[in-house]
Amino acid sequence: MSSTAPASGPLAGVRILDLTAVVLGPLATQILGDYGADIIKVEPLEGDLMRANGVSRNPGMSSVFLALNRNKRSLAIDLKSAQGAAVLKKLIGDCDVLVHNMRVPAIERLGFGYEAVAAIKPDIVYCVATGYGQDGPDADKPAFDDIIQAACGLVGLNSLGRDAPDYVPSLIADKTTGMALVNAVLAALFCRERSGQGQYVEVPMLETMVAFTLAEHLGGLTFEPPLGPAGYQRLLGGGRKPAQTLDGHIALLPYTAEHWRAFFTAAGRADLAARYGDCDRAARNAQIADMYRDMVAATRERSTAYWLALCAELDIPATEVHDIDALPTHPHLAAVKLFEISEHASEGALRQVRPPVKFSATPASVHSGAPRLGEHNDEVLREAGFAGDKIAALRAARVIL
Repeated sequence: MSSTAPASGPLAGVRILDLTAVVLGPLATQILGDYGADIIKVEPLEGDLMRANGVSRNPGMSSVFLALNRNKRSLAIDLKSAQGAAVLKKLIGDCDVLVHNMRVPAIERLGFGYEAVAAIKPDIVYCVATGYGQDGPDADKPAFDDIIQAACGLVGLNSLGRDAPDYVPSLIADKTTGMALVNAVLAALFCRERSGQGQYVEVPMLETMVAFTLAEHLGGLTFEPPLGPAGYQRLLGGGRKPAQTLDGHIALLPYTAEHWRAFFTAAGRADLAARYGDCDRAARNAQIADMYRDMVAATRERSTAYWLALCAELDIPATEVHDIDALPTHPHLAAVKLFEISEHASEGALRQVRPPVKFSATPASVHSGAPRLGEHNDEVLREAGFAGDKIAALRAARVIL
């Protein structure tokens, strides 16, 4: 794959100045780049920290960085220098969006808070991903995925029935907030398209993840005064986990009364078919732990293949439990070509997950691989009007790589 190619997609023509790093922001701007936006990734001279995290063939181009930074152009620049700050100010004038995930006081010290940026580009969409909302007492605290998982209640949920608290083994707070950031940028761009007005947009991790966690778990706290504790008992009532079979495990979810009736009838348990299939949803939910226990008692008697075939026949949702190493060979994913092999300019053949969202008229695409540090310095600066001798002087002064 060439380092740059024409972009397509619904955001073609939108230019985004990306001052994000690590996971949350880079995931968001990659999605926007997949949708066709021109993403200028602004990195310090030492590069995004994620360049060193994961599996690497070459230094600075780790598996995590490669997975989060395609469809971007890298500008490696020292923003703490007066010359570097002047370069960024010049770039702002040609951008539609600025995104960062620094703490607000830190970017204010650099001279790129919202007021300063809006003075240069009044209609800019300025989006900041913070750890905590800036109106609260924790506004300036540092926040990473583990911290937010614990603060938003997710660790507590994931620890029920375990001897000790535990994190979800995925950067779920970073990635969920990153997708919320994408939505926020798109909404603000839509508003600007209609009104001509830019704005400041804040996407706080803690508040976003509390909303995410409590979507189904607000429970009795929904009402004032509360009608009971928080929590969705269908999930917390016990027994909800992959079901053991004769030779492994299966994810199996009879969901409707008809599903439960058909499942237990096929399993030779007419009594359970009547017990769970002939009552209403509220009554079934009240005995959810018993239902799951009886389901697993049945699945243990036959093989995974048997249950998959039966569930397909009865139209009951079910799947085998897939290891992540096996996902590239998953029959459905292979059929839809979710995984693509491309040739990266420095890293050789790479496997990547294509943009999963489909647009019929303006397809998302992968038009460039993740950039090497500072790969596009000259290209971006020339577009901004810097002559070759000025670029050379910036390089000699170590303002850019």
